[in-house]
Amino acid sequence: MKEPLIIQGGMGIAVSNWKLARAVSMAGQLGVISGTALDNVLAHRLQLGDPDGAMRRALNHFPNRAIAERILERYFIDGGKPLHASFKNTPMFSLKPPKELIELTIAANFVEVYLAKEGHAGRVGVNFLEKIQLPTLPSIYGAMLAGVDYVLMGAGIPRAIPAILDQLSTHQKVSLKVNVQGATAEDDYHVTFDPKEFLTNFEAPLKRPQFIAIVSSEVLAITLAKKSNGKVDGFIIEGPTAGGHNAPPRGPLHLNEKGEPIYGPKDQVDLSTFRKLGLPFWLAGSCADPEVLKGALADGASGIQVGTVFAYCEESGLMDSIKRKVFGHALKGDLKVFTDPQASPTGFPFKIVELEGTTSETEEYEARPRQCDLGYLRTAFKRKDGTVGYRCPGEPLDVYLQKEGTIEETPGKKCICNGLMSAIGLSQEQKGLYREKPIVTSGDDLARVVTFLKGNKLSYSADDVIQYLLGSLADSLRPLAV
Repeated sequence: MKEPLIIQGGMGIAVSNWKLARAVSMAGQLGVISGTALDNVLAHRLQLGDPDGAMRRALNHFPNRAIAERILERYFIDGGKPLHASFKNTPMFSLKPPKELIELTIAANFVEVYLAKEGHAGRVGVNFLEKIQLPTLPSIYGAMLAGVDYVLMGAGIPRAIPAILDQLSTHQKVSLKVNVQGATAEDDYHVTFDPKEFLTNFEAPLKRPQFIAIVSSEVLAITLAKKSNGKVDGFIIEGPTAGGHNAPPRGPLHLNEKGEPIYGPKDQVDLSTFRKLGLPFWLAGSCADPEVLKGALADGASGIQVGTVFAYCEESGLMDSIKRKVFGHALKGDLKVFTDPQASPTGFPFKIVELEGTTSETEEYEARPRQCDLGYLRTAFKRKDGTVGYRCPGEPLDVYLQKEGTIEETPGKKCICNGLMSAIGLSQEQKGLYREKPIVTSGDDLARVVTFLKGNKLSYSADDVIQYLLGSLADSLRPLAV
């Protein structure tokens, strides 16, 4: 089967949800779900009453019925929780997470992939962040149980993942080394996962998905291609104009007059290196243009990855109110996307849409009490006594300092986790004192959404995006799903 010409980006927390991935996949391209925070996404959807029944329908197909029933008993609320009641969050991950969290994580990834693949023969991928290591192993296994076709991973150096895919395909016990600040060469911090503890009677081999690494340099690509513990099947080359987290500029950090990182010639990628590697590659970052697709193919790429314009289509998980605000600004020509070097607890630059009613506004950011109750972007650190702790520069300052953090690491830090959950309509009511506000991330080419706003219509579909991108190529292509 041919490689996809278009890979839909795995964006945010459930912006790239199962509905979007399914629509793209059914149109013959590669639909991708976001694998970030799916444990809380499933738990919150169930607490809203699962109004369309999709979560429960997928859980009915989960291969361990007892686990599915425990999840429903713990989180499902018939008719949904009261409007101003708080969501019951899931436990935060650690080196030794509770069994109930592992069960939920396996099932949540299964559910999202199952629904994305339901009723058609197209291919579906899942996107994980290497930097969020603690949930990785059960997340991958859950996606594989549902037959995921591709695993995409960036935001780090995921050398261990190809071999883990090999091992999980035969239900072997796996281990992943965890990055811990302050660790020495003598330390061995890792997480382990044994599938047989959760599916004792499931022995049929699973399909090994293809592994696509998301990279920003040819050096990283060479390292992954030659030194990974297993086969790398291709690369997505992501430029600094792509949404979400960006790789920092190479060399000393310099900011422009707006306070954004400046990228230069050292950040440009030499495509000849990728052609020599002989593996498929796709270009990403401001690629939502049929001419860019043609140019990528002419340069030897298999195609392009596109995120931002898919994020605002009808099928994406972004709240409709956010889409309407963005469309309004796009039509007026005053959209602004700021590459914030401080906002993310990860230390990576993070692109934020400047939008009213979100934490991009100073007053909204300052009104929020600092706390960390989801914890996906926490950093593991070695305490003075050798044990491992977890801290986030977005949590209360006194708490962060007690955890041996420094005050210099905290200015401007925002709660990306809660902000992204709020952007998909799952905002937390914090003990009746504060309702979490959204944070919206998009690529630099956000204004391109006006391309799809025809007449008085303030919406467009994933298929509209695909047909536009394929352009004159469309007539000569057969859907890859056939």
